[in-house]
Amino acid sequence: MITNKTLMILFSFFAIQICNSQTELDQITSTLNDYIEGTANGEPERVKRAFHPELNLYTIANDSVRIWYGQNYIKGIKEGRKSNRIGRIVSIDYENNAASAKIEILIPNAKRKYTDYLLLLKYQGRWKIIHKSYTYVTHPKSDH
Repeated sequence: MITNKTLMILFSFFAIQICNSQTELDQITSTLNDYIEGTANGEPERVKRAFHPELNLYTIANDSVRIWYGQNYIKGIKEGRKSNRIGRIVSIDYENNAASAKIEILIPNAKRKYTDYLLLLKYQGRWKIIHKSYTYVTHPKSDH
């Protein structure tokens, strides 16, 4: 038999779990938005805040793996120079202190849509992007 006290304890437990989950999701989203908005708006400090200092970016070029060092990527973002990039978070999955995310970045002028696959870890109280693999496709239209 479930008593009112038991129900109250269970409700409190689940309410705390939902609040904690939402908080984690909000924190992950904030990190992803630092990356998306920082690159679009010429804010290298936001991108730096989102990336782990040893992050590298990986893609395929001429059937070989191309590695782009994260610090060089950030150096290429000029303070205040906006770029025509439209980003959106497609998905986030996380458990405890590890997460993965899929992001799409549309670049209408180049008629390209980039897809980023990101790995994140939470340490020292903050989510950081630790790995980025990406690819792109060309599109004749620029709808997103």
